[in-house]
Amino acid sequence: MYFTDRGIEELAERRGEESVTMEWMAERLRDFIDLNPEFETPIERFATWLARLDDDLDEE
Repeated sequence: MYFTDRGIEELAERRGEESVTMEWMAERLRDFIDLNPEFETPIERFATWLARLDDDLDEE
């Protein structure tokens, strides 16, 4: 298990029953970057990965 898995597990345990929109998630990511600008690059990569996730399925 990677160290980051603990945070992912906590997220799933605390908020796993909630439904959110991608717009809500995008706003939370913006808020996070405003508070933690040193994480701009990894969050940008993560957001781009999420945005293009279905592209890989379309190519198969």
